[in-house]
Amino acid sequence: MAHYLEIHPENPQLRLIHRAIEIIRGGGIIVYPTDSAYALACHLDDKQALDRIRSIRRLDDKHNFTLVCKDLTQVSSFSKINNDAFRLIKSLTPDAFTFILEATKEVPRRLQHPKKKTIGVCIPKNAVAQKLLEEFGEPLMTTTLILPPDTNALSDPYDIRERLDDLVDLIIDSGEIEYQPTTIIDCTGNVCEIVRQGKGIAPSLEEK
Repeated sequence: MAHYLEIHPENPQLRLIHRAIEIIRGGGIIVYPTDSAYALACHLDDKQALDRIRSIRRLDDKHNFTLVCKDLTQVSSFSKINNDAFRLIKSLTPDAFTFILEATKEVPRRLQHPKKKTIGVCIPKNAVAQKLLEEFGEPLMTTTLILPPDTNALSDPYDIRERLDDLVDLIIDSGEIEYQPTTIIDCTGNVCEIVRQGKGIAPSLEEK
C-alpha cells in the first residue's frame, strides 16, 4: 500500500517533502504534481524503479522520459545547450515547457532517445515540484501519469490512489490538476522549433 501525503499546493510542508525524498532515495516510485498533470517519478540512476514505471504505463524501451530539473544550472549538467537555447529556456521557465536537448554523458543511455541521443528537460513552476527538486538536489526522472488504455493523465488524487495504491510507493495529493500537456520545443537544431503546442505559450516561435 502506498504512502499518501496531502501537501499544500502553494506552501508545501517541508516535513512532508523530506518524507517524499526519503522514499525516492530508498528506490521508491512517487506520484507528484507538475505544471501540466500528475506524473510518475523516480531517482535518475534507479534502473529497477524505472522498469517498474515502464510496467505501470506499459511502455517499451523507445519511450522518451523527461528530466525535471530545478533550474538552468542543473539542466546544463545533463544536456548541451547553445546560447540561443539557453536564452530561450531562461525566458520561458519555470513553466509548462519540455525542451529537447542533446544529452551529456551524465544521462544514462536508457533515458536517452535511442538514435538521436537526446533528452527532454523541464523546469517546473509548480510549488510542490520545485520544493521537491530544491531539497532533493537532483533531477527527477519523470513521465506523465497516463495509464493504459487512457489517453489523458489522471487528475484526481483519489482516483490515482484507487488505481495505483499497490503499484507505487508514494502518492502526493495537492488537489486536482486538469491535464494540459506541456509545450515541447526542439532545441537540437540551429533554430528552436515547437514540436507540440501545449499549455506553455511561446509566441515568438513557430510550430514545425
